[in-house]
Amino acid sequence: MRIAHDSLKHKVALVTGAGSGLGRATAKLLAHGGARVALVSRTQAELDEVAREINDSAECTGEAGVYPADITDAAALADVVAQIEQRWGRLDIVFANAGVNGKWTGIDNLTPEDFRRTLDINLTGTFLTIRAAVPAMRRSGGGSIVITASVNGTRMFSNTGATAYAASKAGQVAMGRMLAVELARDRIRVNTICPGAIESEIDDNTDIEGVKQLRIPVEFPEGTIPLTGKHPGTGGQVAEAVWFLVSEASSHTTGTELFIDGAQSLFQG
Repeated sequence: MRIAHDSLKHKVALVTGAGSGLGRATAKLLAHGGARVALVSRTQAELDEVAREINDSAECTGEAGVYPADITDAAALADVVAQIEQRWGRLDIVFANAGVNGKWTGIDNLTPEDFRRTLDINLTGTFLTIRAAVPAMRRSGGGSIVITASVNGTRMFSNTGATAYAASKAGQVAMGRMLAVELARDRIRVNTICPGAIESEIDDNTDIEGVKQLRIPVEFPEGTIPLTGKHPGTGGQVAEAVWFLVSEASSHTTGTELFIDGAQSLFQG
């Protein structure tokens, strides 16, 4: 762990998708740095477990609160932000991380319902999260927003069948750039991370159907990740990148994408 204790002291963070994967790792790291972290996802049991890990840890100088909510529900998100302000008096950091892989299949089998569901959670959910948080961040004098996108749809297009997912991730990048300009006057920075292969539970919500026969066969005998060969990155590595983007270490960084993939997307394209 290379993040200093109290580096985020007095900061309040909202983390969506906090019950598992990148959200969980990042919430714990932000709390380690002294932040008070609002854990948001649909699954109360997972959030309770993460909160216990944070609040019972001697290493965490921050604390965590549990706020179950569906990120596609604008009213629920507004209520979460109101509860955060009531409890901690401010909101400085938003990690808009919740998302799904959704249905991966060819265009003939990808139903309008599959497409809409993926965009509703990944893209509209990100929009609703940020929209709910911005007024509170303005009242706090500014802050930092980090969006979890992906190498898919931004720098890598070889994962045939990921049409809905890639479209949602490309949309998140565009949204981040637009809002970086719009919110700069409010001293709110907006950046996007684009992870590649990361050890994470997101594969659990992937529905793959008939994509192998769609792909152009290519062999990578030495592995697909130039930096590590066949070894994916970790949630902790992504969390440290998020910490950088929400901390004062990146105070002049906004409207950018940070690729966390060991050069995988450059290699696979």
